[in-house]
Amino acid sequence: MTSAVITPGSGIALDPNRRSRTYELALLGAATVVTGTSLAIVEWAQEQRLTLDLLKYTAAFIVLYAAAHVAVRRFAPYADPLILPVVALLNGLGLVLIHRLDLGNQKGENGRIVDTQEANQQILWTLIGVAVLIGVLALLRDHRTLSKYAYTIGLAGLVFLALPAVLPSSLSEINGSKNWIKTPLFNIQPSEASKILLIIFTAAFLVSKRDLFTSAGKRVLGVDLPRARDLAPLLLVWVVALAVLGYANDLGTPLLIFFTVLAMVYIATERVGWIVVGLSLALIGAVIAYQLFPHLQVRVAVWKDPFADFYGVGNQPAQALFSLATGGLAGTGMGSGRPTMVPFASTDFIIAAIGEELGLIGLAAVLMLFLILIFRGFRAGLTVRDSFGKLLAAGLASTMAIQLFVVVGGVTKLIPLTGLTTPFVSYGGSSLLTNYALIAILLRISNAAREPKVTRKPGAPVPDRPTEIVKKI
Repeated sequence: MTSAVITPGSGIALDPNRRSRTYELALLGAATVVTGTSLAIVEWAQEQRLTLDLLKYTAAFIVLYAAAHVAVRRFAPYADPLILPVVALLNGLGLVLIHRLDLGNQKGENGRIVDTQEANQQILWTLIGVAVLIGVLALLRDHRTLSKYAYTIGLAGLVFLALPAVLPSSLSEINGSKNWIKTPLFNIQPSEASKILLIIFTAAFLVSKRDLFTSAGKRVLGVDLPRARDLAPLLLVWVVALAVLGYANDLGTPLLIFFTVLAMVYIATERVGWIVVGLSLALIGAVIAYQLFPHLQVRVAVWKDPFADFYGVGNQPAQALFSLATGGLAGTGMGSGRPTMVPFASTDFIIAAIGEELGLIGLAAVLMLFLILIFRGFRAGLTVRDSFGKLLAAGLASTMAIQLFVVVGGVTKLIPLTGLTTPFVSYGGSSLLTNYALIAILLRISNAAREPKVTRKPGAPVPDRPTEIVKKI
């Protein structure tokens, strides 16, 4: 009778035959069916026929996610089986909507005839994104390795964040936001990469300096506030956020970075005082920014009443509200609405296109997919054994949750517009590549959390004790 038993490091029962990869494959098959069927419905509604685009996009989808599945099976065999299929379905629905917008633009709705080919470009970006996912999984064999280069990674994140601000507007400004780097072939948004780099740095910093953040200062109204001398890191992030808002005309990135760091600080310390201080700094920053930056005043004015300048700066949010109202509860049906009436419908306002053609029910279903992805990210953080992995997974999941809230809040007029895009769904290369890298890191952490660990029964004889392999980082 053997004395060795196989138990997962997190304490969760696992199938030693790795049947989770089979579940993942089955779910990827379901995502492929949904994507292919949706493409067929869109083409029939728009063209009254099926074109070769249906075969092209469906075949590309199958090949790309088959490669991703093989990579996960090879490099992260114990990873959560839900993460990749949910990403595939979100990416597939985004491709369907972008293709639908291409077809709508070709019909020349509202007097505009724009022959866009964004779906073809999105497939190319997805190809590169899946390559990034496979590359990260292959090269990053242990997520704890990232903590060894935390300060270098943090510096790189700040450089990427500041680079567009120091470049001439001709090389960095698009639609009023100075957060791009324009090249003859494509445009990139380096702040997307800085988001992940700064999360990695913050996770490593909080683990190494945890005592600094857990020390309590004065107690006010039952809340233990942090000591004044311990506020420097949060104040630095606050200043950086204001600087980006001022120089880059970008509201979304500062909000995302500041509140992600604040969430990670709270998760690391479990002290409400940090939330109180963080929200107070956010309020003070909002007042200062509103007084100093005219572009923020315009966004607030549009948020308060987009119909005051319907044919000017208020046209985009006003058309989005009309689009959501048109969709109602069940939507107009895939390919049967007029989402091309909304400017930038494939990027900033793709949520409005979902709401119009799929209705409140379809939009709620898409948001539930995001909630599943966010939940599985937090679950990986809860079950992994090391503190750095816990904070890193929580930070990556938090940034997805905050970005989703900011995007949907802006489209539905809950908060001012920010210019952020919907992860995996919106058209764009920078966001897609960054989010695939984010998912690769989450898969790596999930694999570490679910990986079986060889242990011995208490009192087992020395000769029967199993040999354990200790990973060196």
